[in-house]
Amino acid sequence: MKYLSGNEIRDIWLKFFAERGHNVEESASLIPSNDKTLLWINAGVAPLKKYFDGTVIPKNPRIVNSQKCIRTNDIDSVGKTARHHTFFEMLGNFSIGDYFRDEIILWAWELLTSDKYFGFDPDKLFVTVYPTDEATLNAWVNVGVPKERIIKTKYNFWEIGSGPCGPCTEVFIDRGIKYGDFDTSVIENDIENDRFIEIWNIVFSQYNSKPGLKRKDYPELPSKNIDTGMGFERLVCMIQDKETNFETDLFMPLIEQLEDFTQIKYTGQMSFKVIVDHIRTVVFAVSDGAVLSNDGRGYVLRRLLRRAIKHGKQLGINEPFLYKMVDSIISIMGSYYGYLKEHRDLTIKVIKIEENKFFETLVQGEKILDEIIKDNKSKIITGEQAFTLYDTYGYPLELTEEIAENEGLRVDKVGFTAEMEKQKERARSARKNITSMNNQNEEYLDFKEEGIFTGYSSFTEETKVIKSFIAGVVLEKTPFYAESGGQIGDKGTITKGNIVYNVLDVQKLPNGQFIHLIENNYLIDGDNVIASIDKNTRLLTMYNHSATHLMFKALREIVGTHVTQQGSQVTSENLRFDFNSYDNLNDEILLEVEKKVNEKIKENIVVNISEKTIEEAKAIGAIAEFGEKYSDKVRVIDMGYTVDLCGGTHVRNTTEIEKFAIASIESKGSGIYRIVGHANKAIENIRNQFIGFHKEMDKLIVKVNKLLVEAKDNEIELIFSFERNEKIIGSYQDVINKRIEFAKLQDLVRELEKKYKELLKEKVFSNIDDLFKEAKDGKIIIKTYNIDKDALKPMVDRLLEKLGTGFVFVANVQNDKVTFIAKSNVDIHAGKIAKEAAIITGGNGGGRPDMAQAGGKDISKVDEALKRVRELVE
Repeated sequence: MKYLSGNEIRDIWLKFFAERGHNVEESASLIPSNDKTLLWINAGVAPLKKYFDGTVIPKNPRIVNSQKCIRTNDIDSVGKTARHHTFFEMLGNFSIGDYFRDEIILWAWELLTSDKYFGFDPDKLFVTVYPTDEATLNAWVNVGVPKERIIKTKYNFWEIGSGPCGPCTEVFIDRGIKYGDFDTSVIENDIENDRFIEIWNIVFSQYNSKPGLKRKDYPELPSKNIDTGMGFERLVCMIQDKETNFETDLFMPLIEQLEDFTQIKYTGQMSFKVIVDHIRTVVFAVSDGAVLSNDGRGYVLRRLLRRAIKHGKQLGINEPFLYKMVDSIISIMGSYYGYLKEHRDLTIKVIKIEENKFFETLVQGEKILDEIIKDNKSKIITGEQAFTLYDTYGYPLELTEEIAENEGLRVDKVGFTAEMEKQKERARSARKNITSMNNQNEEYLDFKEEGIFTGYSSFTEETKVIKSFIAGVVLEKTPFYAESGGQIGDKGTITKGNIVYNVLDVQKLPNGQFIHLIENNYLIDGDNVIASIDKNTRLLTMYNHSATHLMFKALREIVGTHVTQQGSQVTSENLRFDFNSYDNLNDEILLEVEKKVNEKIKENIVVNISEKTIEEAKAIGAIAEFGEKYSDKVRVIDMGYTVDLCGGTHVRNTTEIEKFAIASIESKGSGIYRIVGHANKAIENIRNQFIGFHKEMDKLIVKVNKLLVEAKDNEIELIFSFERNEKIIGSYQDVINKRIEFAKLQDLVRELEKKYKELLKEKVFSNIDDLFKEAKDGKIIIKTYNIDKDALKPMVDRLLEKLGTGFVFVANVQNDKVTFIAKSNVDIHAGKIAKEAAIITGGNGGGRPDMAQAGGKDISKVDEALKRVRELVE
């Protein structure tokens, strides 16, 4: 078999299927578009779900791609095994209702075994099939695979929840005796091994999985599909005949760079593998717009980077080094992923900043460990402490154990493991896999007749129904805009004679037609109707949409060109825009953005709208909308200040927008921010936020008045003064001012509460000598009234401190409830005593032998409870 580079292998894959009528689809971003079920794109089919479930019908039913993926569910396996990665490419070819079993198996055998392509030895290939799938077995036999190398396994059925599913077939390569004995049972039983390596999985998506049905009873899909996946890195490993993926040309230049950094020869060490795997993941993710943070996907990246740094330290690297590897990754991958070069400087900056921060954090970790050791009387570093050092400060458990041992301490490894499991559970909660594909709607899929959209220039059309479904109708001509590109569908009416149907929403069918969703649909095919959109709603939506484009440009100009759109929604009420940023955004920046947008609105810019080829549009700098796929001809919106690809409705001149205001900004986590803004008359909606601050301030004032009354009842003098500003809002600056005023009031109320609690404690402690007089035989058992909960425990502490050795039990009655606090430094179990008292008063609780708290609901039995306590401790 001839040697092929990684880039050559990818190129052969794509060209092979392109020659067979497939559209070569660019890899989607690692950050999912409009899919809340995924933290990352984690499978080749993930960005194509809309095609498989029938939501959208592709222009070409044959698709081939090399899809970037990130999976971190088994991060601890990276470096330990030959083939685990956090970032990988999945080669895929797909048929959406076009070719099926016979064609793909014929092509698969040709691609794998022909010297013109990959050139595998046919005698080293084995295939698996589902036990009842005789059609696939026969198809393999027909291309020349002997039956003895076709293995039936129960694992060969692809099914995830309800929806499209079907049998699958896998191709394995036998690597020979060097990697283990000849034993095909490892294939049959799905046992991980190094000899028989799966290189291709072909899924025949032909059934519709339904709850309650056995597989043999699943109905067939109206549109049968092919979905295949071939792990790029392991394919390169097999073709280049390397022991592990890490010795291929995809990784070795990085490993050689590490050898230069460390002056250590690579012989398969785990740390080398972890570092080169993780830095690839971070570089691709950051280049796709991901941001390092403390939650979501940002937390995943931060953890990967810090894990790589930790392994660098194990190789003796004690300074930032990962950022120096970015150019090597671009050199390896940049010929196919050209955008890596465009984002090079920013990627280096982000990684270097993070490395510097983490090395500073490691120094802090050393100080934390020193403090833990210095103040440690139990001679044990708890699992929680060890895990905090590991997770927050990057301290390996082994290093903590080594230092602890030198200091005569030990580490609670059981507790550490428990904390690790908690973290994994948090990660599992944040990470959701593809759960199910929607069921195909055969009626929608089969409908091909097209209507015409006239809504760019018309608000009303005399038209006719070309197709009536239960949910709504498709019209021959329609002024209604269907939801897409972030802009919601129009609302309005469809009128037949005297009957008026309210259009609730407009959506696109799989073949692109607009379906007008209406209630109680009695319209039939051929009905003549009048379709009228709600003009006011359309105009307000249009103003917000055009303002969104201006704001996006202003963000890129003021915040930085790294800003990319991560989602949007445009309605008549507001615009909502999600974007990434590596830096925190302060009010000054947002005010500058708002100011810039309003300047462009006043400049009286004529908006030119035209159709161009995608190449012509890109040549003039047009920016694509997030998550959208475009045909050869695209609609270009040129506002002078910004040029964008967009199918939405827009103003003819920027002055039509009139004015723009930012209402709010919030962090959505993982470096993603969301701005909500308003244009034209919709700007009045900003008042709701202003009113919200007012209402919250009203609540705080009510809280203050209650506190002042309570203080007076307790004979404590409190003074509070605050003057509210009642200015009417008109811009984001006014919202900022109101937010600052609200924050100031919050701080004043917190200070008032703090002051009141301090005065309460002082009052309680001033009476401590009187309470101490109740001491008898080393025990204090008393009833108190209306002592604040924050003063109760300190009071008990002070009583026991004065007592020296003994037992203190306090029953505090407040607001028709009783709280029991018990503290002991003798042979009296505080927890058991407190629980006994609580049960008597209709409550529950307890605690440790030395300290306990409980509560009761029946204050009429407090004296009975105290009597029982005295009996128990005597």
